[in-house]
Amino acid sequence: MSSTHHLEKVAIVGATGRMGGYFAEALLKTGKHTVTALQRADGSKGTLPTGILTAAVDYDDPNQESLTAALTGQQILIITLSVRAPPNLQSRIIHAAVKAGVKWIMPNGWSVDVFHSALRAEEPYFEALVRACEEVEALGANYIAMVCGFWYEWSLACGEPWFGFDIKGRKATFFDAGETKVGSSTWVQCARALAALLSPPEEGAEVSLQRWKNGALYVSSFRISQRDMLDSLHRVMGTSDQDWTITRQPSGERREEGREEVRKGIETGIPKSLYSRVFFPNGGGDYEGKQEVVANQMLGLPEEDMDEATRRAVEIVESGWTPFGSAPLPKTNGKPLNSP
Repeated sequence: MSSTHHLEKVAIVGATGRMGGYFAEALLKTGKHTVTALQRADGSKGTLPTGILTAAVDYDDPNQESLTAALTGQQILIITLSVRAPPNLQSRIIHAAVKAGVKWIMPNGWSVDVFHSALRAEEPYFEALVRACEEVEALGANYIAMVCGFWYEWSLACGEPWFGFDIKGRKATFFDAGETKVGSSTWVQCARALAALLSPPEEGAEVSLQRWKNGALYVSSFRISQRDMLDSLHRVMGTSDQDWTITRQPSGERREEGREEVRKGIETGIPKSLYSRVFFPNGGGDYEGKQEVVANQMLGLPEEDMDEATRRAVEIVESGWTPFGSAPLPKTNGKPLNSP
């Protein structure tokens, strides 16, 4: 197909997951793409959106035969993986995609600015995301990495080790003074960005894949501090600072505390360490402060209502959902959370 046309054939790994589900629905909504979900042959839990195709694959096959066959003819592969996925799974998927002739790959990441030199050097998790991008390019395909900051609703609802908030217990831990700004995005905004990226021609237009070839695509919903988040929680919940227990902890101290928890096998030490590092003053989390790199306006993304996003997080918490269980994310306002 000519590069003056948009990409039609899109494959998604993890389409039954949180981010993958948003991506699938947003792409199908445009009516411009044939979207295929790669699913384990032994069955995947979760619901797929109406209109998506499926391809059964065996991710554990060392010869990657089913995976390569499923990816043959696809023009772009979107990879969304659980944090609990095997460390070498993404590499196997990338190799199969390149073998199948997939030209474009968006690796798993959907996170903070992993290309920030200090963040990359100091956090092995971020370094691993960059290595995946480099692997794609080394094998002869093209990558685009979406930098979107931490997911807003997820990070606010998950609990204190993430953004520092225990909504149910009305407790907040401010990192330092709680005034450091970082970029953060909703799932819906990330999905809009992907749909806007893949709708125009592959190259030749102001918005095209070629523009961000082998680089980062920066998008954002909010440039916010923890103080901003708590103020939004007050507006949504009808509370004030007096109704909350607010403590402060130096971000560096908190990061080391999280690292020690990881060494002890405490799972929540991972977000505690990562999030506090991103909230270091001038530590790389405020990519939206560099307005020239954020593509929101170019992609035609709308300004979002922070309080509405906060309300979704509160509804998740009030449903009893936790990030440690197997239950899917609940509906909010009568809609599944992966409904743009």
